Amino acid sequence: MRMEYSCRYETGDIVFTHTGTALFRQVSAASLCWCNHVGIIIGHNGEDYLVAESRIPLSTVTTLERFIRRSVDRQYAVRRINGGLTGSQKQAIRAAVPVRLNKLYPTGFDYHSSRQFCSKFVFDICKEAVNLPVGKIESFRTLLTENPQAKLTFWRFWFMGAIPWDRETVTPASLWQHPSLTLIYSSDDSHYVLTEQP
Repeated sequence: MRMEYSCRYETGDIVFTHTGTALFRQVSAASLCWCNHVGIIIGHNGEDYLVAESRIPLSTVTTLERFIRRSVDRQYAVRRINGGLTGSQKQAIRAAVPVRLNKLYPTGFDYHSSRQFCSKFVFDICKEAVNLPVGKIESFRTLLTENPQAKLTFWRFWFMGAIPWDRETVTPASLWQHPSLTLIYSSDDSHYVLTEQP
């Protein structure tokens, strides 16, 4: 069934959702942000938008409808790089995706791993395609010690006893909060901005 959307989206738009599993709830708590999963729109198949994402177990391409369906209460938001992208930049976004597909998802969230996790996936695509690192690389020490809501007991358990404090990562929250993005649509408050079409 074709899904209708309140806005027209574009290649390069970044889609944020909230996954309800225990691990990703802790990602939200650690990063003080509602979103804990992210993907990037790479086109339209005639029926729905296509979203490239890294998810467990492998990075893949799915439809926006399926992407949103996995979010708690179908909550999602879409942000766009300020000013939009040129045609050549959109082509570069699409070209940056195939080499990153079918990569295993690393549950250690190590940015320097050869594997892909969702925020690294989108961060690296934007950095390569449009020379804009949307998000922030930071250590677990910075992420966890500066946030009183982070449950260190959970993360010690997750990392089998020892949190890798100096390991660097990039979170969906750092993409969500990046000043180079403009909110296009939010399912929570129906706050969306109509923008120039390509």
